Amino acid sequence: MKSVWFISMMICAFFSCTFVADKVDNEAANEKLVQQYFQHFNNHDWQKMAEMYSLIAEFKDPSLGKDIVKQTRPEIIEKYTGLASMFPNVKDSVLQIYHSGNQQVIVEFISTGTAKDGSTFKLPICTIFTFENGLITKDYTYYDNAQAN
Repeated sequence: MKSVWFISMMICAFFSCTFVADKVDNEAANEKLVQQYFQHFNNHDWQKMAEMYSLIAEFKDPSLGKDIVKQTRPEIIEKYTGLASMFPNVKDSVLQIYHSGNQQVIVEFISTGTAKDGSTFKLPICTIFTFENGLITKDYTYYDNAQAN
């Protein structure tokens, strides 16, 4: 009887360690993807950034309205090309990365830029990225749109 109990405990320990290791691996992989994402953003490489999304991704973004909007990669490129045309030096500085389960990463960052007329902005933003198979499927971004000056 003791040997059955011991074997059961060893099996439980093995599977719990495997689960924890998988979670840590997933979090590390997703964090690396987030870092790559912001590198592409800061380089204004909209093509590479868009390729990090699934073919159609869900967005919540005050600039797109109040509802969830689905966008394709070409639409993502168009959106950020337009942003860069208004603010040629737009840049994001990551403050903190938080993990929320195996698929979600929450990023707190500051976006800054200067318009062609010389006006500047500094905007705190929080984005929740959802990853599936190494691609972003959801991009839920929150910021105070009225304070964007």
